[in-house]
Amino acid sequence: MTLAETNITDQNGGGNLRWLPVYNGLRDAVVSHRLLPGTKLPEDELATIYSVSRAFVRSALQALAHDRLVRLEPNRGAFVAEPSREEAREVFEARLLIEPEVASLAAKVIKPQQVRQLRQHLHDEHEALHAGRDSEAIMLSALFHTHLAEISGHSILAGFVGDLLPRSSLIISLYWERRETTCQCDAHHALVDAIEKHKSDEAAVLMKTHILDLLAGLNLERVDKEQKRLSDILR
Repeated sequence: MTLAETNITDQNGGGNLRWLPVYNGLRDAVVSHRLLPGTKLPEDELATIYSVSRAFVRSALQALAHDRLVRLEPNRGAFVAEPSREEAREVFEARLLIEPEVASLAAKVIKPQQVRQLRQHLHDEHEALHAGRDSEAIMLSALFHTHLAEISGHSILAGFVGDLLPRSSLIISLYWERRETTCQCDAHHALVDAIEKHKSDEAAVLMKTHILDLLAGLNLERVDKEQKRLSDILR
């Protein structure tokens, strides 16, 4: 559970988690690019979609605002966040500081079963991509990085990665200029190959190169995209 989730749980009396499906649903929709930056998130519509009260919707939106995935505006409501160019650079700079070390640590401690799990994950990502299930492929691509952080065994770094990945996905949704919308599978395969062989230095270099490549794919010029109705996205 994230810090934002813990704080909202405490506000709701310590045990009522009926807002969590709203939080998780919106968070996943942002990460998978089904909800685009700037999308308005009306409380009444979300309450209907998730069959909860507006109070639980507000709790979820507060947690997402804490995660910087949602922007709350007085008298206007909630919107999917639109990270600035400066924030986009800072998020990827933070990833460059953290994730090469994560990859290096993972290479030192990874077990055969975890290698098999990573390869199955890459297989699923590849299948989703080539089947045209873009949202699923985007989600799997992000989860690859969080799984790798968990394998590293460093809970603090894994927590940072878990916080940065959704924001990174939101930034890619807003500023990405290449045709492909996911991490290149080849980069992930090369990472797993190095990590399986316990080549920690090589894994760190590959991760740094991979994130720099993602950063190079950012346009940093706003491109408006057509947005679907909330009920079509979240149901």
